[in-house]
Amino acid sequence: MPTYWSIAAAAFRQYSTYRLATAAGVFTNSIFGLIRASILFAAIGSAGGELNGYTVAQAATYVWLGQALLAPIEAFGTREVSQRVHQGEVAVDLLRPTSFLGLYYAQKLGRAGFLLLGRGIPPLLIGAMLTGIALPEDPLSVPLGLLSLLLAITVAFLADMMVNLAAFWLLETRGLTVVYTAVMNLLSGFLIPIVWFPDWLLGIARATPFPSMIQTPIDTLSGRVPPLEALPLIGVQVGWVAVLALAAWAMLSAGVRSLEVQGG
Repeated sequence: MPTYWSIAAAAFRQYSTYRLATAAGVFTNSIFGLIRASILFAAIGSAGGELNGYTVAQAATYVWLGQALLAPIEAFGTREVSQRVHQGEVAVDLLRPTSFLGLYYAQKLGRAGFLLLGRGIPPLLIGAMLTGIALPEDPLSVPLGLLSLLLAITVAFLADMMVNLAAFWLLETRGLTVVYTAVMNLLSGFLIPIVWFPDWLLGIARATPFPSMIQTPIDTLSGRVPPLEALPLIGVQVGWVAVLALAAWAMLSAGVRSLEVQGG
């Protein structure tokens, strides 16, 4: 366990050195947050001040929490593992005295920790000053929301890892990554709340792990879903962690058996 803590801490320190990129990310997140907020405010205004349970204040909270979670969850996916598979460098990872998935999960947590503090919270504070946000009425929403956030990061990590592990069988995974990112951003509730979906699309979304990555932590942290109602949603997140962890482990095991590295 100390090894994984050290890996997470190293990943945190590594990303903390990119100060200019962090500042640029905060600026970009804030601008896109304002654009998204204006669109949602217009939709709610056209609906008479409330749309499927969302008021203007709740929509603002939804937008800015979504912008805060965008970086730590890495909603646009990663390609590091797939590139290491294609280049044969994954053989080095498999020889390390650590679990392959544990190694990258520790890196993910360290990276997510910095991205949340450096690129997530500042846009949230900016949004709170510019548009205001709705604070949760029940203080239990905060610890439950933080637990939900950790589970959301874990679910996103495992799903993204499965996309990367497809590199064991695919010569190029960029197309798969693009499709995954598009579907994830839609069905996770990042673009619009999933309760705004038509019934048929809402049913599809809830049958996938994607709402557990964005919609659930937002609803829990914001208090839009009370703590007692949030507990089943957190249970769904835990279930998806178990399912995706097993699937990722199975893909890794099958990929390792088919791995063949040539050269010196």
